[in-house]
Amino acid sequence: MNYKDINWREAWKEQWHEHQKYKKNSDGHWNTIEAARTFYRMAQENNADRIRKILADFPVTPESRILDIGSGPGAVALPLATQAAHVTAVEPSECMVAVLHENMEKMGVTNITTVQKRWEDIDPATDISGPYDIVFASFSLDVPDIGAAIDKMRAVSSHHVFIYWFAGETSWDAASIELWPQLHGTEYVPSPGSDIIFSLLYNEGIYANIECYPFRHVYRFDSLEKAVDNFRSSFFIETEEQETILRDYLLPQLQKDGETWILPGDSIRVKIWWEKETNNGKNSE
Repeated sequence: MNYKDINWREAWKEQWHEHQKYKKNSDGHWNTIEAARTFYRMAQENNADRIRKILADFPVTPESRILDIGSGPGAVALPLATQAAHVTAVEPSECMVAVLHENMEKMGVTNITTVQKRWEDIDPATDISGPYDIVFASFSLDVPDIGAAIDKMRAVSSHHVFIYWFAGETSWDAASIELWPQLHGTEYVPSPGSDIIFSLLYNEGIYANIECYPFRHVYRFDSLEKAVDNFRSSFFIETEEQETILRDYLLPQLQKDGETWILPGDSIRVKIWWEKETNNGKNSE
């Protein structure tokens, strides 16, 4: 088959649905305020370099209007708001939005508008106020239809679009590939990667820029039990037998660090970005 004959939109859909098939409630991990606060604290430790990189990537001016898709508790939206005129933060989790509002109040930030919806459910005509100078999704496009998500990003962008995603096997993919058969009796299918995003764009005449970079993140816990608690929902643990399997896997990998326990992980991150297309549908660069 010719490379250009591949329907990359459908390729994403097929792998995404395989990845989701055995999940029971992927949003449940962030269904408490404390979980969202913990996520924000970990973001400050794990992702300080990543956040600085994103801020450096964006051509932000004091007049910029920015759309953050999947903003979480505001790890990127908050510092951006101190540099730009306005940030719209789209985030489906009620608890994440609540913590973002907490953080806005603590920091005295007033130029962020939050929209509690999934990106795939957003109606650009009524839910947000485009166009935006910068539209970005930072590791948040876990969507069933990547083509439709990108179409919507392009439609509301007046200049730049940035997508951050993963390449290759991540440390959590490796853990899931090993554990899923033991926990659930099925093979684990990773989520679709950045290769599909780039190929989709290329086949549709968007010749995006791409940059790959390694990234190490660290999960930090006050106790071994809190480590097990954290991953219980991620691996959909429901029985004592499943918890024993998870515990036996985690404990040898956890490392003592002062009064806390850490679990490091590695991944390859990818930045894909392009400028608003000209009238002939090609990149303006």
